[in-house]
Amino acid sequence: MRSAVSVLALLLMSTLVSPTAHAATTITVDGSGEHQTIDGFGFSEAFGRGEIMHGSQGLSAPKQREILDLLLSRNTGAGMSILRLGIGSTSANSIQPTNPGGPDATPRYVWDRDDESQVWLAQQAKAYGVDRFYADAWSAPGYMKTNGDEANGGSLCGLAGASCASGDWRRAYANYLVQYTKFYAQEGIRITDLGFTNEPDYTSDYSSMRFTPAQAAEFVKVLGPIAAGLKVTCCDSFGWNQQSAYTKAIEADPAARGIVATHTGHTYASQITGPLPTTRRSWMSEWSPNGTTWNENWDDGSGYDGLTIAKAVHTALTTGNVNGYVYWYGASTGATRGLIQLNGDGYRVSKRLWALANYSRFIRPNATRIDATSSGDLLMSAFRNTDGTLAVVALNTGTTANSVSYKLKNVIAGTATPYLTNTTGNTTAQSSVRVTGGTFTATVPARSLITYRITP
Repeated sequence: MRSAVSVLALLLMSTLVSPTAHAATTITVDGSGEHQTIDGFGFSEAFGRGEIMHGSQGLSAPKQREILDLLLSRNTGAGMSILRLGIGSTSANSIQPTNPGGPDATPRYVWDRDDESQVWLAQQAKAYGVDRFYADAWSAPGYMKTNGDEANGGSLCGLAGASCASGDWRRAYANYLVQYTKFYAQEGIRITDLGFTNEPDYTSDYSSMRFTPAQAAEFVKVLGPIAAGLKVTCCDSFGWNQQSAYTKAIEADPAARGIVATHTGHTYASQITGPLPTTRRSWMSEWSPNGTTWNENWDDGSGYDGLTIAKAVHTALTTGNVNGYVYWYGASTGATRGLIQLNGDGYRVSKRLWALANYSRFIRPNATRIDATSSGDLLMSAFRNTDGTLAVVALNTGTTANSVSYKLKNVIAGTATPYLTNTTGNTTAQSSVRVTGGTFTATVPARSLITYRITP
């Protein structure tokens, strides 16, 4: 029999080691509050990245499959649903490497059925269920431009303020872009989205071409009738705020406004602080964070870790109201800020991949973002998929765990399965929680990302 003193000591000890009970944070997810429709999430392997995977010096077949699974599998990987393709403009990768004799001459197209292994990658993506293929040109071939070079800026001959002795190449360039999509159709890939410029306000020593906002609106009206059946995109400015000027120019022109289906912007020069000024669709169509070394970490304060990507995606979806989010490289080499680092027949995976996977695997094309309240360091978003499942995404940016009571309104829910990404988790399934009376309670660990896949 214990003495009164020993019992008192045990009670005191239990008081000291037991965590203090805190009331759970209440988060409301309301299916009646609808926002944007989601087109998908994606990546690119332009500039020969596909060849590093698949070319003669690329990965072995088993390793190729592992990389494809990581990027495209809905069961074990990120389940990406958009592939961005680069339309080449150099003498080595253009579908018309030499001047046919002028803008009105009969085109002399060539097609190698490979396109730096982008055809192979597109075919693989299609086999995983991807049906959104976004082809984008960084530049026209040099002979169509004011500087005679596919790199170093220059403008398309024939645009206002861009006259050339060789003539007006606007229509020939539009035909060139559409022909690229026809070649892909021959390989069983239907290009759905077509862009004619990438970072038109930035000059680089690689493929680049300048457009002013007014020139972009001008060319849209040339491309639109030729590209019938394709979703025309514009303009992939190098900053989100900078893209606003292009969007405004297109919106101000009734003809151009009716042609552009999707307004696309990058987030290098400026991050997302609000939606683009349009009622049309918008995509964050390219970004990877700055960084000088390969980084696999989830949360190290570097600015290019996994948590950084999770925050950026959350902001794009909830502040920018974007319909699509397309990361830059899926896989590359060296000190890449891509999702995967390739090295010979090996590879390494960054937490950036799993940060994206918590969104892309569970928020499927044609999902609708619905209301979800946030609280302090707990950043929330919620999406209703067309199959009736919900994806409720909780990003805890704070340094303490957060006990959360989820209240689900105007949705049908039965079971919530959490998928955890943090220092130890890689979109890792946790024990399911039963939804009772439209509510369930769960804990979001500190500095963690959890997606609840909620089934009816």
